[in-house]
Amino acid sequence: MKIQSLKLVCFSPTGTTKSIIQRIAHGINQSNVELIDITKPNARKQQLKTSENELLIVAVPVYSGRVPVLLSEWLHSIKADKTPTVCIVVYGNRDYEDALLELKEILKKRGGIPIACAAFIGEHSFSSFDTPIAVARPDAADLNHAEMFGRKISETLQSISLADDFPDINVPGNYPYRDLGDSLSVDFIATSDACLQCGICADACPVGAIDLEDSFIIDKEKCILCCACIKCCPESAKTMKSSIVKDIATRLSKMCRERKEPVLFF
Repeated sequence: MKIQSLKLVCFSPTGTTKSIIQRIAHGINQSNVELIDITKPNARKQQLKTSENELLIVAVPVYSGRVPVLLSEWLHSIKADKTPTVCIVVYGNRDYEDALLELKEILKKRGGIPIACAAFIGEHSFSSFDTPIAVARPDAADLNHAEMFGRKISETLQSISLADDFPDINVPGNYPYRDLGDSLSVDFIATSDACLQCGICADACPVGAIDLEDSFIIDKEKCILCCACIKCCPESAKTMKSSIVKDIATRLSKMCRERKEPVLFF
């Protein structure tokens, strides 16, 4: 099957998901590539349309075993016309639960034809010096897996003449999907006097929860707990203070020490 272009879609507040999808693209080795980073709010205002002559790869992080609720409206607005599609989820070494199945089913309903799926590991959002969780992942081995996955996708496309010829892919997950319960709204970020009001954290926030003029002001109702502001601060002025989020991070750091590896589905 001949593909004329490659569209990469990612939501990646801390950069892990973006690094994986870019390495997959490197393995596919398509000359015409468009990266659609939907991390920032304005990027999620544009609808995506794809054709049967394109390859669509969508990669999102796993939040509580599901596709991030924040992305639901945008993902459900995609218009794909029998587009061969690759579904990727990235999780913090705990479990991806229903997220991969959920993403696959969303994209199928929007006109995509899943030809491959995968779950990769990235450093957990709650990971810190005190609570290390999958630190520095994706590492070199993960990225090699991603490139190999890309090459396998390319081989798979070449073996099929039409997207309709692809059989359905079975991936782990349950339906109905796990209940997310009430969203967690908590004041868990401490900002120290080391803050220079440079605005880097406000720019990195995917939901605009940090005041552009005063980085000490954080809207906890908007916050999605991605911790991008903590990880991007050049002065380490933002940290996780004692809270339910800190308690969860401590527990995950103890529970998720055993290294998990990427899993690929064709």
